Amino acid sequence: MPDSPIASFNAKAIAEKIRHMLPVNGRVALHEPRFGDKEKANVMDCVESGWVSYLGSYVDQFEKRMASLAGVGHAVATVNGTSALRVALQAVGIGRDDEVLVPDLTFIATLNAVCHLGAVPHLVDSERLTLGLCPDALEERLTAIGRRDEAGTVNIETGRRIRAVMPMHVFGHPARMDEINRVAERWGLIVVEDAAQAIGSRYKGRPAGSLGRIAAFSFNGNKTVTTGGGGAIVTDEADTAARIRHLTTQAKIPHPWSFEHDEIASNDRMPNLNAALGCGQLDRLDRMLTSKRRVFENYTACLSGIDGIEIITDPPDTVGNHWLVSVLTPGPAERDALLRATHDAEILARPAWAAMHSMAMFKDCPKWTAAGRKRPCRPARVPALQPVPRSGMAG
Repeated sequence: MPDSPIASFNAKAIAEKIRHMLPVNGRVALHEPRFGDKEKANVMDCVESGWVSYLGSYVDQFEKRMASLAGVGHAVATVNGTSALRVALQAVGIGRDDEVLVPDLTFIATLNAVCHLGAVPHLVDSERLTLGLCPDALEERLTAIGRRDEAGTVNIETGRRIRAVMPMHVFGHPARMDEINRVAERWGLIVVEDAAQAIGSRYKGRPAGSLGRIAAFSFNGNKTVTTGGGGAIVTDEADTAARIRHLTTQAKIPHPWSFEHDEIASNDRMPNLNAALGCGQLDRLDRMLTSKRRVFENYTACLSGIDGIEIITDPPDTVGNHWLVSVLTPGPAERDALLRATHDAEILARPAWAAMHSMAMFKDCPKWTAAGRKRPCRPARVPALQPVPRSGMAG
């Protein structure tokens, strides 16, 4: 490994420096799932017992452990993270033509969950410090277009109710939740926490998932903890948890044999097979988080002092899970050059998502992003880098 820092932005030299740091040769995926004997034994137990659908002991165990991990009283496991977001919104009363304030820099599932309910995403600037929803931009936007009344807040430009705000913890870095919660309280908004990427992350000592009224996690194959496909909704409210269970089981009224349903709903419960994987993964969560932090520290040591590279570190008062290691580049040209160089070196880095306001299906959504603000805080798109010493799926 070169001992001296790279004096100017040289994508090929940066990629070579990263390659020298990595402990293996060959292709390095962005992230890969790791399974051990416990996961295999749990899945075989499901197969041999016949309990493979959403009724089963592993679902119950996984939900109890997720509630405990999130520091709340209740958890409901779902088929994926998008369904967890959608049902979480539905459970707190979000419906057609409601507006939900969402960050401009997020994975598209955040907005899709809003749209699936007939609600309207309202885009707000993200900030450089956390990569998450900027509470200053949130307050600016609500002051500019919001009118508070007894029922909450109305968008005076559209006439629609602004019902909720949904911050997302980008790459596991917690957003500034105290400030966001204070803004939400002033404007009568429900806080729905998108913790899809943040299992194990902490904000001022509190776990991700406990920082709003309700929260959603994802356990897709590329997440720190995976169930193959899956999600979970967590909350401290017993009545809300009961409603979530109702909504995720086709709104069937409990009865020994009769099939009666009392509203339009869906089948969103996690199967026992997936929960069996998840229980095995949770057994190793502390070790996985330690490994992720070590990877982050290796990257920090490798990339420090390189002109044009800024590593995204834990914001103050937070401990991120370091799901992915992220860097800022001077601009799109340098970003793309670094992506080409890392892929040429078989390091499967990727850019962060395109800003949501740039996508055709969201072009008419209300927005308060960098282009319209005097003090923009939305970061440039960034490559996210993660070494994994085996070939496999890139997240």
